[in-house]
Amino acid sequence: MHARLIPTLLLIATLLIPAVSMADDDPKKQVRERLSQAIPGLTIQGVRESDVPGLYEVVTQGQETLYATPDGRHFVVGKLYRLDENGLTNLTEKGLSKKRARLLSQVDDARMISFAPDGPVKATVNVFTDIDCPYCRKLHQEVPRLNEQGVRVNYLAYPRSGPGTPSFRKYVSVWCSEDRQTAMDQAKAGQSVPSAQCDNPVQAQFRLGGQVGVTGTPAIILEDGRMIRGYVPAERLLQALESS
Repeated sequence: MHARLIPTLLLIATLLIPAVSMADDDPKKQVRERLSQAIPGLTIQGVRESDVPGLYEVVTQGQETLYATPDGRHFVVGKLYRLDENGLTNLTEKGLSKKRARLLSQVDDARMISFAPDGPVKATVNVFTDIDCPYCRKLHQEVPRLNEQGVRVNYLAYPRSGPGTPSFRKYVSVWCSEDRQTAMDQAKAGQSVPSAQCDNPVQAQFRLGGQVGVTGTPAIILEDGRMIRGYVPAERLLQALESS
């Protein structure tokens, strides 16, 4: 996100820019227009009413969230929490989780490289992964244990170095292999996979990763949309699945 937006719960800013036309009294449009004018290059993915009356939630590229007044003249950058008899609830993360779950539900299982248990599938995790990421390789070693417990692991491509790089091409080669699971095992073990080209979802999944807030790998997304950033041992991941 733009460098002037320092993520903090306490940052409040007044947009000192010429007023946009107020002829259109749609607060969502006003918020979008004013923020876009104030912060060049800001990509706004959505604006909606927040759980707090008088505040609108603005989700930006990379999943950073702002909360703005209806006229768009004041905003706060950070997370919104609710305190009730059940304790603290991170409303910002709750909203992002719903969006992640919705976007991932639109991905065809056939466009992912899946490692499924032999028996019934009790849970599924979607993992944005990079062939050359050391912690992705470490997580891959946990896949047999997860499969034993009925967890299916779906891999989506997120070569951190970006399109056209060796890591990107390696993932394409894995996808285009006759046996994708074996090719993934080999690549994760540091072995070479024969170079191959075919129709593949690598570019689309790399973009999707950005849309759901992936900034590093592995990024593990549970079925309810919660994201676990980085490597976790199988036992901890199983505990997280039990609580979802």
